[in-house]
Amino acid sequence: MTLMPQPPQDAWPEDPDAPDPTVPLHSWGDMETALRKRRLEDSRPQPSEWALVVYAGANLGRVFPLQPGENIVGRSPQVGIALLDEEVSRVHSCVRMDVVGPGLTRIYLEDLQSTNGTFLNGLPVTTPHLLTAGDRIAIGSHVLKLVAMDALERAFHETLLDQSTKDPLTGLGNRGATLAELQSRFDLSRRHDRPISVVMCDLDHFKQVNDQYGHGAGDIVLAGFGERVRQSLRGSDLAGRIGGEEFVLVLPETDLEGAELLAERLRVSLSETAHPLPTGSLHVTCSLGVAQRAAEDKDAGRLLARADEALYDAKRQGRNRVVVARSTR
Repeated sequence: MTLMPQPPQDAWPEDPDAPDPTVPLHSWGDMETALRKRRLEDSRPQPSEWALVVYAGANLGRVFPLQPGENIVGRSPQVGIALLDEEVSRVHSCVRMDVVGPGLTRIYLEDLQSTNGTFLNGLPVTTPHLLTAGDRIAIGSHVLKLVAMDALERAFHETLLDQSTKDPLTGLGNRGATLAELQSRFDLSRRHDRPISVVMCDLDHFKQVNDQYGHGAGDIVLAGFGERVRQSLRGSDLAGRIGGEEFVLVLPETDLEGAELLAERLRVSLSETAHPLPTGSLHVTCSLGVAQRAAEDKDAGRLLARADEALYDAKRQGRNRVVVARSTR
């Protein structure tokens, strides 16, 4: 085997056990196996916790850890386990976890006089029922499974969920997950005649940022904007990146005035933020379009289109501003 010339000794100061990158890739199989240094706590069993995992429904893959006492399931954003499903009552059912001794718990399921009922393993729940691991609970279009999982299993589930629903750069929802959630929340708003508003946002002259400072700088700006958005939202709000520099905010229980105020706060917050670059700080602005669901909006796509029209009005008017969508009447 022919070895490549070795680099100077001080070229690899951080990890002397790391494989030499100058060795051809096909020769790595002949290298000595690295010895892993294990700690005592690595071999200790991790305590398990009870949780409900969504196996079907709009929240597919989400993990809801159970807390001692009552865990209320319903459509209301104020409950512990919120399922945005038009077939779910605002306060639908209760999963009660009683701690009866060290490491010993009992978990009960009770329907709270919901409109469409609660089902356990295919049978309607009419009285409080003791649950066991693996039981499946059907509530509206959702199916939740009771599982005991340790920290590693929970992290595994949450990582898979993040990879399938989140934009890795900004931490906001990705396009598919955001638009699906928007349609679900739009349907709830229309069925119960409750307000919902959306804000479309586009970063101004973002192509120039990439062209002048490089895509690394663009990534810093996008990540910073994602942080500004998360700081602006309430717990029931939703935000996602649906294009390169295009974002949408979904605001349930919010009228046009409230959505405009939030959009203006976000615009000001971004304009005052200095994004640190190797060459110095960079300021970026954004344009925003706001729309509230109207009776003529037959689906979420029409509502989004009106907010998008308002966004382009903001750009035509000079950018760095908020424009409210005109009435469709």
